[in-house]
Amino acid sequence: MTSADLPPGTPDDGWRRLDARTALVTAVLTAGVVVGTAVPLAMGFLGHFGAARAGLWTTAGAVLLTGCAALVDHVRWRRTRYRIGTGHVDLHSGLFLVRRRSLALDRVRTVDLTARPLLRVLGLVTVRIGTGEHRDGESTLELDPVTRTEGERLRRLLLARGAAADGGTGESDGELAVLDPRWIRYAPVSFVAPMLGGAAVGGVMQLSEWAGAQGDVIHWTVELFRALPLFWTLAVLCAAALLTGAAGALGLWTEMWWNYRLEREPGGTLRVRRGLLTSRSTTVEEARLRGAERVEPLGVRLFGAARVDAITTGLAHDEEAKEASHSTLLPAVPRPVADRIVAAVLREESAPTAAPLTGHPRAARGRRLRRALAAALAPVALLAVLGALLTPVLLWTALGCAVVGVPIAAALALDAYRNLGHTLTGRHLVTRSGTLRRSTAALDRSGVIGWTVRQSYFQRRAGLMDITATTAAGTGAYAVYDTGVGEGLAFAAEAVPGLLAPFLEWDEDAGTTPQPCVVSITQKRLPSVSERTTKSGSAG
Repeated sequence: MTSADLPPGTPDDGWRRLDARTALVTAVLTAGVVVGTAVPLAMGFLGHFGAARAGLWTTAGAVLLTGCAALVDHVRWRRTRYRIGTGHVDLHSGLFLVRRRSLALDRVRTVDLTARPLLRVLGLVTVRIGTGEHRDGESTLELDPVTRTEGERLRRLLLARGAAADGGTGESDGELAVLDPRWIRYAPVSFVAPMLGGAAVGGVMQLSEWAGAQGDVIHWTVELFRALPLFWTLAVLCAAALLTGAAGALGLWTEMWWNYRLEREPGGTLRVRRGLLTSRSTTVEEARLRGAERVEPLGVRLFGAARVDAITTGLAHDEEAKEASHSTLLPAVPRPVADRIVAAVLREESAPTAAPLTGHPRAARGRRLRRALAAALAPVALLAVLGALLTPVLLWTALGCAVVGVPIAAALALDAYRNLGHTLTGRHLVTRSGTLRRSTAALDRSGVIGWTVRQSYFQRRAGLMDITATTAAGTGAYAVYDTGVGEGLAFAAEAVPGLLAPFLEWDEDAGTTPQPCVVSITQKRLPSVSERTTKSGSAG
């Protein structure tokens, strides 16, 4: 960093301040919260102090709180400095408790930019610099706020250093995907819609309770549907909630994914930009990419769509990153488009997620049917017992639950069985499972650091097992559920040669092709690479 890189008035020592308008941002946000709180308080004070005195006291309190918040933030600005040195990113902050934090440049994995509406108006952004480690926020530095130009400069500088350290390719494919407004049609069929509908109903009831009118709302609803049978009343109310949720889902999708763009940048990074009111920019280093996951929630899957998530190490895990979309490279789109993006992201000619999969034994179908029927019939049995003891109404309720629940449970179980599958394709291992949320994960074999083999008592009787690839990326584990013992162990042994082989015995009497036996596996969890290395060193 040279003196030419510094803005006018900045000392030539490498240290920089946050943008001075941070106090203005805090004052405006605090004023909005205070006004929203002060209005109902002022209305409550009208009966005790009169309109003039209530307005005066409320205004004085609002001004005082806003001024105090702005003053505190101004002090924070005065006491906060950051610097990018030769080997570290340094951040000094604090008044009474001074904090000096430093991140090694070669550990930086993410530089994410976020701009809320007010920050966008002022041309400011919040910069989060993270290493991807899980240490309760200690692995993330936040600069809030800096100018957008400064944020882009920091992002390019830090990720260029990281790409150089990781041997980035320097190739740039430019734009991989851009928003197609037709994708919004998948928003109302996601799980978000019924959740927002339920939240809307709960919000109406809560607001009516605060206003002391909850009884009136319930009475008005009962009178409105008095002429309808109970079944149609419930159907109309559910439909209204779903329509409200669908409208909310459309609005939420528009806010989150408007202006969406997926790009591959020089230095080997993937960048996702999106957001209507709050703009977000997430960057993923390809050197940290360990695969991709095609996710198909049930409603979206019925319409032939899927979204794409990155399987990568080093994504930030702060409060902002807890939203599910943080690792999402592509929102719900037609499945062929999703597969095309998977292939482009992984630099493959064809998408591993679209490869034909090996099915699982029929015993896996029986396990899913038994578990689904048990889950559906358990409440039916409870209602039947209570009905026999208390009232016949519960018996009819149990019958209705059985008529509706058992076919649905059986259909979901059969669908879950059909969705099971695994295969090896090129440099990726692929596994698929799930029904309410079907997931097809393509994991780079080089990212597998260990295998976990599990067999319950019932699985042993059925000749099945769960075998899980452990990795430092994504969720940390990607499982092949209820596969045959020989097939599962052979799959793991072929996926990462040499990792599982020392713990297997091969049955030479199994025909022309020897099959692996589970005889030599005595623990539920196989040692990882590091554990095997440690044991080998001790033995030596």
